[in-house]
Formats: sequence, structure tokens, C-alpha cells
Amino acid sequence: MIIEYKAPHIEITSAVFDQIVRYNMVLHVKYLTVSNGIRHFCCKIDYKKQTYAFLEDIPEYNLLEKIV
Repeated sequence: MIIEYKAPHIEITSAVFDQIVRYNMVLHVKYLTVSNGIRHFCCKIDYKKQTYAFLEDIPEYNLLEKIV
């Protein structure tokens, strides 16, 4: 998982999310999360289907530990 933290006054926009997607072009992790401390967005990447889906909650550590 990559987590990108922004200052509380920074709105989470598609441009902000694009930044973490660029990081992931090298790292190829399954989960991306962006937070400004107020709003949090997490998505799961499906590399086979070349899609992603936003999740309602950030996965718990024990779930992430199992997929490594």
C-alpha cells in the first residue's frame, strides 16, 4: 500500500490522486490511499483487468499482511 498524506487545507482532487498513481507505476502495489486528515480515499488495483475500485474503508493491517 502507498499512502499519500496531504495538509488538511489541500482538497483531494483527481490531480492529487494522479500523483500517487504515478508513484505506483514503479512500485505496483495493490492499494493506494490518499488522505488530508479529514477525507480519506483508498482504492484497490486489479492489474489483470487493468481497473481499480474505490473502497468504503481502508483495509486493516492483518488483511494487507496476508496479500503480500
